[in-house]
Amino acid sequence: MVQFANVNGSGSASANRLFARSILRMGVPIASRNIFPSNIQGLPTWYEVRVSGHGHLGRRGGVDFMVAMNPQTWDRDVASIEPGGYLFYDSTRPMPASKFRPDINVVGMPLTELTNSAYKDPRQRQLFKNIIYVGALGRLLGIETEVLQQLIAEQFRGKDKLIPPNYEALEMGRAYAEAHLPEIGLKVERSDMVGDRIFIEGNDAAGLGCVYGGATVAAWYPITPSTSLAEAFTKHCHRFRVDKETGEHRFAIVQAEDELASIGMVIGAAWNGARAFTATSGPGISLMQEFIGLAYFAEVPAVLFDVQRGGPSTGMPTRTQQSDILVCAYASHGDTKHILLFPEDPRECFTMAADALDLADRLQTPVFVLLDLDIGMNEWLCEPLEWDDARRMDRGKVLTTAELESGRDFGRYLDVDHDGIAYRTYPGTHPTRGSFFTRGTSRDRYARYTEEGGAYVDNMQRLLRKFETAKGIVPAPLRLDAPSPTRIGAIYFGSTSAAMREALGVLDERGIDLDTLRIRAFPFSDAVIDFILAHDQVFVIEQNRDAQLRTLIVNECVIDPARLIPILHYDGTPITARFIVDAIARHVDAVGGAAREAAE
Repeated sequence: MVQFANVNGSGSASANRLFARSILRMGVPIASRNIFPSNIQGLPTWYEVRVSGHGHLGRRGGVDFMVAMNPQTWDRDVASIEPGGYLFYDSTRPMPASKFRPDINVVGMPLTELTNSAYKDPRQRQLFKNIIYVGALGRLLGIETEVLQQLIAEQFRGKDKLIPPNYEALEMGRAYAEAHLPEIGLKVERSDMVGDRIFIEGNDAAGLGCVYGGATVAAWYPITPSTSLAEAFTKHCHRFRVDKETGEHRFAIVQAEDELASIGMVIGAAWNGARAFTATSGPGISLMQEFIGLAYFAEVPAVLFDVQRGGPSTGMPTRTQQSDILVCAYASHGDTKHILLFPEDPRECFTMAADALDLADRLQTPVFVLLDLDIGMNEWLCEPLEWDDARRMDRGKVLTTAELESGRDFGRYLDVDHDGIAYRTYPGTHPTRGSFFTRGTSRDRYARYTEEGGAYVDNMQRLLRKFETAKGIVPAPLRLDAPSPTRIGAIYFGSTSAAMREALGVLDERGIDLDTLRIRAFPFSDAVIDFILAHDQVFVIEQNRDAQLRTLIVNECVIDPARLIPILHYDGTPITARFIVDAIARHVDAVGGAAREAAE
């Protein structure tokens, strides 16, 4: 694990990304994560690069090579280095011995002195200092200079005059390291383990998935960390949804005045037959509650991408959590239940974006895609995005003009097929038949206003039947059994997956076998209940304080809460394999010790 400790606004992000991508270009799998503050500049920021010959993509915990460029966080950064690890720092100003640790290797380089002697402009000094340390790191770690140069050329393509100065800064760092810095025990060796995998952010992949899934309308209000999803959709629409002959835009993207307005626009567009979505985060979901209830009760499709962050209130807007599960599952007042999808990486962000649009149309209801900041705003190494060109949009039960002409009985809320899903029509399908009112108030099966208790109960029970139907349509959970029979299981979901997979290997080495179930959607299928009942203890790993997924399972599956053991991580950073291993091993050891004492 290589970690860069910088000051936000110092221009370090692009240099650190250059370092990460150079390792990737050498065929070595990496996972990079940007941990940044919510202010514009001045506060600490960290950039992590996980370099793994085993291909692990989750956070491990601990730092092997610390690039300490921020005096504010020096003590914390030095403390995070693994024994025997390396500290790389700007040695222009002498540091007292008390600021170092005897069990780590220290590599000092007078970066400020070098930069000040080469550049007069303060901004140039700041920016090129970052490139100089990348050059030095490249020499220390064995990163090929040609790879770094190629990436610089690509980064400044179209701004060619900036390429030579960056080459010079890179060479300045490389040459100094070669002449003055010692050899270290960490080296990057060229490999072919990356294959055809791609490096992409979840928000970018989700935006592209919306295009492939047929979305033509997006209404949104800017909020971290979801803004880049709407921006990605805009970018991809300009590429794929502009008529080549006329230049006509075949999409509508509206930055609304607030979150409530944005979901209202989505519902209006979907009612008229468009595929529409919004992108937001937890505070936005809170503000959208009234319209979400309307879409659920009036049965209008809508897709909401919730890129989760730390809460409540403003909370930690640039930190990651899985803390909106309950607010999305039961969004709005009254009795509501909503479809939730849980992608684990950008590849699933792409596929589930299109799936959500199909599900919303087929079930005529809001569908939530719950990403989080870790997936949404960080670049992940994943399999190439795939699309079946034979796939067609599933628009669900929509009556055509011919079907209406046939004299077919049409009731907007009439359950003909006994699956809870009524037939609908698009506005304007027929001049005299098939019209209906969309009501946010109680009605009968033919959309006629009524406050009769029997009609209300009939409608609410039908909505429950529709939710039961959804269990067989949403993505099924994925089960993986341990090599040996075990009565211990673990449930996890979303961005926890990468760390969980690594943790399983470590637990296996410790002799702890776990069957696992990755939940990909709500409502839960019977497979979730079967998995829990097949084990004496089931750990539920999630990134929030209140065990929200566990609560949802207990509530919806009528499970004894004692069976489900919460493993909770919620400090705003992505969960690590070490955290999962330590928490599970500690509990298993405690239970084993108690059992031995009872036997004695």
